[in-house]
Amino acid sequence: MIRIKLSTLLGQHKMNQKTLSKLTKIRPATISKMYYEETKRIDINQINNICKALNCEVSELFEYIPDNE
Repeated sequence: MIRIKLSTLLGQHKMNQKTLSKLTKIRPATISKMYYEETKRIDINQINNICKALNCEVSELFEYIPDNE
């Protein structure tokens, strides 16, 4: 499973979803789905824009957790 750590990053940067949406030009609803880890797909450009806005690496935005088989 892949975890999206957007909520953690926003907290660290003391930024809200609305501000991130404005900085990245990503729809607020899309940011919200990422924030609550409800999204199924993320565009590479969106990842790029988020990393640019938060000055972070992709590895800080995502975490791989092995599935229990």
